[in-house]
Amino acid sequence: MLAAQRASGAQIAGLILPVSLSLMEFALLAVAGFLAGLIDAVAGGGGLVQIPALFSAYPNVAPATLIGTNKVASMSGTATAAVRYGRTVRIYWGATAPAVVTAFVFSLLGAWALTHIPAEPLRRALPFVLAVLLVYTVAKKNLGADHAPSLKGWRERAAALLAGAAIGFYDGVFGPGTGSFLMIAFVRVFGYDFLHASASTKIVNLATNVAALLLLAAKGHVWWQLGLVMAVANVAGNQVGSHLALRHGSRFVRKVFIVVVLALIMKTAYDAFIR
Repeated sequence: MLAAQRASGAQIAGLILPVSLSLMEFALLAVAGFLAGLIDAVAGGGGLVQIPALFSAYPNVAPATLIGTNKVASMSGTATAAVRYGRTVRIYWGATAPAVVTAFVFSLLGAWALTHIPAEPLRRALPFVLAVLLVYTVAKKNLGADHAPSLKGWRERAAALLAGAAIGFYDGVFGPGTGSFLMIAFVRVFGYDFLHASASTKIVNLATNVAALLLLAAKGHVWWQLGLVMAVANVAGNQVGSHLALRHGSRFVRKVFIVVVLALIMKTAYDAFIR
């Protein structure tokens, strides 16, 4: 009985704090959380920094545990940015609310799938999908420059339900680039400018983060102490990023979006085909 209690205590301690974490690694992961929050608040794609940092620090840990820990930080920062955007930018709930519902449900399904299926095929396809997204955004120079919602009624709701389901599942099962995919969906499908798209993206992305975190936490795939430290840093980064986006507007957000997607392509291609 005593041995079982000790084993259980060791398992709980492992979920709270990674025993191999040095002070330097702790600090570097906090910096990664700050940078991820800043990038995420402006254009999405904070996972470009945060997830590779976790995987580099813990190459032998189950991916589900690292992604679960990442969700603690991402959820906190995204919630902060969503509140700040909501106070300044009008949220168009006709598309945002349906997307939130299906994104939440399908992110749960994606997080469940993460614990049961390999992510390698998705990892290899991601650079090509992002490349198409980048080429399209660069070619359409006026894309996201003007805010002109293009869908109404049931068409808007149907498109939002589909977009939320597809991107929500992706965020639950893998994650990097989720904010970028949501941004381009709100810009291209719904006719938003980049600033309004960024505001709606934060709300939908918050739903996917909460859903995935609930499932992964229930399965024990979260290091809470590390996740909370990264969350504080991520919130600080999101505050800075949302301030920059609101101050400089859609043109600034578009430029950052293009840079982030280009960096995502290089990083995901390296991870999938070279490393």
